[in-house]
Amino acid sequence: MAVRFRFLAPEIAREGGRIEFAQAEEDMKFLCESYALPRIAENGPKPTQIIISLSDRIVEFGSADPAATQFFEAYRPEDTTCIWEGF
Repeated sequence: MAVRFRFLAPEIAREGGRIEFAQAEEDMKFLCESYALPRIAENGPKPTQIIISLSDRIVEFGSADPAATQFFEAYRPEDTTCIWEGF
């Protein structure tokens, strides 16, 4: 089972954005460990995968927006850490 956590991050925008993927990647791991892990520990069955996504604008889940910049990473939760699992 996978759980998704979606975050708005206007600073990753293609034009005028100040945050490149390398920094966003570090931020996503931080969000996984500091935000997602504490929340999955409190609720029901443990997921086998955590998906963290950043988007520069609101995009309805499952919809395409070619103008949007979006970054996604997948992690395997292990105790107090998130282990990266590339798509």
